[in-house]
Amino acid sequence: MGALMQGVLEKANRIVIKTGSALIAAQGEPRREWLAGLARDIAGLKQSGKEVVLVSSGAVALGRTALGIGKPKKLEEKQAAAAFGQPRLIASIAEAFEPHDIRVAQALLTLEDTERRRRWLNARATLDTLLSAGAVPVINENDTVATDEIRYGDNDRLAARVAQMLSADVLILLSDIDGLYTADPRKDAGAEHIGHLTELTEEHDAMAGDANDSAGVGSGGMATKLAAARIAFGAGCATAITLGDRVNPIGALAAGERATWIIPPVSPATARQTWLQGHLTPEGAIIVDDGAIAALRGGSSLLAVGVSSVDGRFEKGAAVAIRDQSGQTVAKGVTAYDAADVQRIAGLRSEDIEVRLGYRGRPAIIHRDDLVLER
Repeated sequence: MGALMQGVLEKANRIVIKTGSALIAAQGEPRREWLAGLARDIAGLKQSGKEVVLVSSGAVALGRTALGIGKPKKLEEKQAAAAFGQPRLIASIAEAFEPHDIRVAQALLTLEDTERRRRWLNARATLDTLLSAGAVPVINENDTVATDEIRYGDNDRLAARVAQMLSADVLILLSDIDGLYTADPRKDAGAEHIGHLTELTEEHDAMAGDANDSAGVGSGGMATKLAAARIAFGAGCATAITLGDRVNPIGALAAGERATWIIPPVSPATARQTWLQGHLTPEGAIIVDDGAIAALRGGSSLLAVGVSSVDGRFEKGAAVAIRDQSGQTVAKGVTAYDAADVQRIAGLRSEDIEVRLGYRGRPAIIHRDDLVLER
């Protein structure tokens, strides 16, 4: 089983790693030795051709001493601590990656950025661009403006949404424990470790128990990690929950150290197509020519040059139908332009779009990853 799980990691092209506050900070200071080990691990993944995104908590933990009030309890105190701590967090991570000549890029998100289609499109495009540039995007919740999220320590779920958004192959959740047990092993000596799951049920949720509210730093627990794994599972992304407090936590996972792997039955691409097929209700339509239809069926994106006209009014990020000249729906997808701009650039080649719109838009009206053909 260990070799099988190692194979999942080896075959992955895109990996999201989430680390919590307790791993990043101790007594208000960065854990530089641990960060250096994590950076070595990620550098090794990148050298093997993988793209890596790091979702990191720790801004509040690194900034709270600046307030002089101990552990912040009120929402506004946590947000102020995050404002002090976020620069320290990104500086510490950048310092760890510097010996490997790897650039890091900060991206502050809220869960809303991953759940509203328009903002989701923008966030994904930005992260894709950073990955293409060879950077390691470092994502944290935008704690200076977040409300419910900062109270509940939801970076596990944010990491899963990022993995879903980027069609990642593997989500690694670094924890204070080496995976899921049949009961809390700190309280039950007979608790058994679960190494591999192909489904998540209410029984597993019961094993996880409540969030670890007594944690000295951070507020997540096994329950939030299973909730994150469920999101990733639906997106076709495998999840590994493993012990993070090692000098080289990803290297240990790759070497077969104990973890709980949750493996979905389908790939990210298949899961995404299934979601698009079943969850998009068109808000308008784009009428295309025969050449565009042939290109779509060949796996291409929808380009402006193949568009004839627009039916209805819709915003950027809306779900739309793609119809042939007779009005038959041949596909549907998420548009990167609103109806007015689609009409303005209909029939144009990509290089002419900027001149017509006055800004450089996306190359495709609907990217092939955001499109599903009707059967």
